[in-house]
Amino acid sequence: MKKNIAIIMGGYSSEAEISLKSGAVVYQHISKKKYNVYKVHILKNKWVVVDDNSHEFEINKHDFSSLIKGEKINFDCVFNAIHGHPGENGTILAYLDLIGLKHTSAPFYQMALTFNKRDCLSVVKEYGIKTANSFYINKSDEIDIDKIVAKVGLPCFIKPNNAGSSFGISKAKTTNEILPAIKKAFEEDSQLLIEEFLDGPEIAIGVLKFKGKVTVLPMTEIVTENDFFDYEAKYLGKSEEITPARISNEIHKKLEKIAAEIYTVLDMSGFTRSDFILVNNEPHFLEMNTVPGLTNESIIPQQVKAAGISLEEFFHNAIEMALNN
Repeated sequence: MKKNIAIIMGGYSSEAEISLKSGAVVYQHISKKKYNVYKVHILKNKWVVVDDNSHEFEINKHDFSSLIKGEKINFDCVFNAIHGHPGENGTILAYLDLIGLKHTSAPFYQMALTFNKRDCLSVVKEYGIKTANSFYINKSDEIDIDKIVAKVGLPCFIKPNNAGSSFGISKAKTTNEILPAIKKAFEEDSQLLIEEFLDGPEIAIGVLKFKGKVTVLPMTEIVTENDFFDYEAKYLGKSEEITPARISNEIHKKLEKIAAEIYTVLDMSGFTRSDFILVNNEPHFLEMNTVPGLTNESIIPQQVKAAGISLEEFFHNAIEMALNN
């Protein structure tokens, strides 16, 4: 008997539209012969199953079921394609755990930890992983620009602590640019992370459990036309993404080891994308994305293709790993 798979997409953050595109790609590539597949839009004003004719059927939040054309549908597994809140920060996964519904992501605590950039960096530092020097600000804090510059220097990056797709991120090259950048970042989050500028190539690395084994995908070198890998670079063609990355075997092995180590020490499951900057050939960890983009412009699909894995096999693996967990 075919399993019922719900692909959740959308969410409550600025990344909702991107998530809907990611979810559509997942829906397109999961075999309808093997599974009964349903698109589920999780939005602030509604949770609904959306069929191919755009008809909507409400999700019952008591058990995450839906009454579709007179038939009650219970799901066997949820494929999480929600970037940001509530999919990537663990909120909806805690709910799914409470009602006993399996999902393709890591447990909710691991999701919450990795979504919080400050906390994630604090944990990996304890394992000797190199990161950028950083400065933390909460919305209620007094802002001391001299103190910030003394810690991280210029230029520096001002980032929302809990956000994705580069929303709210700015690169401040002068002291006069810091306050406007802080104001912009606070539009996305009440906690900020200010980091020193690391000068070197950026490498994105997909890591997952593939057929039960921690697997590192071919790496992607990011060459952006903009000051950094911002929203335009990620989604509007303002970057070149080279897979596999143009790095030596020695650097490749070093990155592969560190990426797998971070995945393991953070007790992750499902598939992730970790971002690094190489400074004098030394990897510096930036962040981990636990629901990375899956659109046609996204990095993970490029890496999956370079690994010789079809998207169907990739998505089916995530579902089977979840069902067998």
